[in-house]
Amino acid sequence: MTTTTFTAKDVQELRQRTGAGMMECKKALEETKGNMDSAIELLRKKGIAKAEKRAGRAASEGKIVARISPDAKTGVLVEVNSETDFVSRNESFGKLVERIADTLMADASTNAVVANAEGAPLLTKPMGGSTVEGAIKELSGTIGENLVVRRYARFTTDGALGTYVHHNGKVAVLVDIVGGSGEAVQQLARTVAEHVAAGVPTIPVSVDRDDVPKDLVDRERRIFTEQAAESGKPANIIEKMVGGRIEKFYKEVTLVDQPWVRDDSKTIRDLVAAAGAGLKIRRFARFQMGQE
Repeated sequence: MTTTTFTAKDVQELRQRTGAGMMECKKALEETKGNMDSAIELLRKKGIAKAEKRAGRAASEGKIVARISPDAKTGVLVEVNSETDFVSRNESFGKLVERIADTLMADASTNAVVANAEGAPLLTKPMGGSTVEGAIKELSGTIGENLVVRRYARFTTDGALGTYVHHNGKVAVLVDIVGGSGEAVQQLARTVAEHVAAGVPTIPVSVDRDDVPKDLVDRERRIFTEQAAESGKPANIIEKMVGGRIEKFYKEVTLVDQPWVRDDSKTIRDLVAAAGAGLKIRRFARFQMGQE
């Protein structure tokens, strides 16, 4: 008797993440004993999957707020989720998220991305006559929906920060540029933030190639090697083919190597260099509602 190690929900998630058909997804999960990451890799090796979407969850509703100080030295992003779009447009909910963003701006102990806010220090910070967590629970009880601070980021810099929030409020980006300050550098940070929000040609995973996670590169190399091996070409040719694919992969996922969304004849590296000697993108945070 075979034990099922995955559910129909897992099959649906695999379909959403790969664009592969229902039966291919089911077979891939059977072969990998329900391991989602292995199933994605298997489908890509077979050439069935489209480029993997980074969204691993069903879209959530809610609101993302960005804040930046007048001197562009401190900036925050806060994502708070609700169950329905109706609540995400509720005035009281919107004001609550704004207050949380203000509270985070004042929290000098945070200078990082907090990818999972469950149990995070921000929730215990005083806000009004309660705490951030207490205020959320109170409004949750009033509205009748579960409200959750999902994640947040707060950057401080000796350079300049820039933010961009997409018109639908579902995507927000915070960019930190060092090596200079002033209005021109702030504008550069805003321009780079707009590019990161667009996610073209794909959502960057790091500023430069040295910061691309090794396990991600290793996975791509395995996939490219198996695909190239099917060509039947000699090993030395396969090695060159894989090397070329890895180079292309780096250019797609590394922010500074990406073609600028407004002028693809320039890379983001070119854009930064043209703005002034010594300028460098130090880090960025990108929040998209419902995505990892």
